[in-house]
Amino acid sequence: MGSSSPPPAAGVVGPCAACKVLRRRCTDKCMLAPYFPPTDLRTFTNAHRVFGAGNITKLLQEIPQWQRQDAASSMVYEANARMRDPVYGCTGVVFQLQNQVSELQAQLALAQAAVANLHAENANLTALICERMSHALQETTAVTVDGTAATPYVFQNDSSTVTAATPYVLQNDSFFLDGSSVPGYIRE
Repeated sequence: MGSSSPPPAAGVVGPCAACKVLRRRCTDKCMLAPYFPPTDLRTFTNAHRVFGAGNITKLLQEIPQWQRQDAASSMVYEANARMRDPVYGCTGVVFQLQNQVSELQAQLALAQAAVANLHAENANLTALICERMSHALQETTAVTVDGTAATPYVFQNDSSTVTAATPYVLQNDSFFLDGSSVPGYIRE
């Protein structure tokens, strides 16, 4: 039987990704261990290629402890962006997002203009309908020269016939048909 090494203790974790890539012994006081876990070698590899291990360590030593995680995350993000786009890196991503925001703002302005036009068309149509209803109501209630009522004007559509005998209701300067006498009318 070959000799096998005993399994590691429960609390012992292998060397961090930085020490694995750099092929050095990882100590308890390793500056890079909290930011580059042993399970993610690519993270440190990309950061090492772009910034170098010495620069990463130096930067992390120069800033306060509470900012180190953010700094390490920023370096990893920049390194990954540089691997995808060696010329522009993060700047290329920012430029692309700014262009996308500009395009979306232009689309939003067009949509708002279309909505404003639809509101104006709706207001114009409502005014036209009210004007025609007012004229129709005046025509149906006109009196002839001899004092008798004129022949009522008749509105016709596919579903029903509305005459001057049909009551109209005035609300907010608009005429509405009180359809209680119209066949098929459902009061809401």
